[in-house]
Amino acid sequence: MTIKLYILIFLTAISNLTILGQSNVTWTSFWNKDTTLIGYKDENGVVKIEPKFTGFTSAGKFENIIAVVEKSNDRWKSYYLTKQGKIIGRDSLHIFDNTPDCESEGFIRFRDKKNDKAGMFNKNGDIVIPAEYNDLTRVRNGMIIALKGAEKKYWDGEEHYSWIGGQELLIDTNNNVLIDDFKLNNNLNFFSLEKTETPNSDIIRKSFLAVDESYYSFVDFEKEFVQWLKKDLYNNLTPEKLINASLDTITWESAEGWDKTSREKFITDNFSILKNGLFEILQPNCEYFISKDGLNPFMFDGVEFDKYFNNCGEAKEWIYPTMTIIISHKNKKDFSQNHYEFLRTDNGYKLISVAIRNEKIR
Repeated sequence: MTIKLYILIFLTAISNLTILGQSNVTWTSFWNKDTTLIGYKDENGVVKIEPKFTGFTSAGKFENIIAVVEKSNDRWKSYYLTKQGKIIGRDSLHIFDNTPDCESEGFIRFRDKKNDKAGMFNKNGDIVIPAEYNDLTRVRNGMIIALKGAEKKYWDGEEHYSWIGGQELLIDTNNNVLIDDFKLNNNLNFFSLEKTETPNSDIIRKSFLAVDESYYSFVDFEKEFVQWLKKDLYNNLTPEKLINASLDTITWESAEGWDKTSREKFITDNFSILKNGLFEILQPNCEYFISKDGLNPFMFDGVEFDKYFNNCGEAKEWIYPTMTIIISHKNKKDFSQNHYEFLRTDNGYKLISVAIRNEKIR
């Protein structure tokens, strides 16, 4: 073999590695000069796709596959686009709340207009779940909740509807049925899956009989949160302990509006009020409830919060939910509610925001 052939093989190998490496790099969206069209560039600022997509294209980051909309010759075109430039699913965007779907774990949903059923593409644009379901959730730890045999009922013209009846299934990304009776429950942490021969005895878990006769169990976020409050946080609560159970900065509401203060200062200055307020839920006559939601992108932005949002800027409430204790106070003249919001992080629940309306905090 000649030296030139060795060099050619070496350069080809390097080129292939470079191409593969580039496919794993996340591209970021950017606007054209008049902020009317969106394109994508790589981490070095090199433009990979010139701005041509409309603002309906919601993916701020392009990892593997995205839903896009563009206008061509006075006509709107919508489709899915892979990193390799493959176009699939024309006019088949899966829309929820006027927003197209976003990639989740390398998969994205589509809707077949001919039969009004939902299916799923993988990151290469291949159909891995055919359009045979009324609807699908996004992929969560390789699992999807699927609805089949339901009836669509409109309740506000032809824009808003809900599904009536049908069978809810838990399936995997190969369209295998894992559980054939799985009621949709947004409180479950799918990343906490445990498989056992008998129902799990942990009180914060919910168990389901799988088709293989084993039991799948998942942690219930609310039960997990309440257990943490009562067994951990409330046990010998001190300013230092509450500081450690908080984010670096606390967002709080005052008479002038919302403000932000370092956790050390805020908790030290208001510890008695915070402790008394948090402990109210232990009283038998306390009126309170716990609300699960996602992190507010308008209040909590910046690099430190990036991991809590997906590529389309939506909160990842399926793994990083916010749990808010809402306590009501009322008398003959006044009604107020105090809010204590905690974010589930990789290091446990952390206090992130407070709104106390029956005490003066600073």
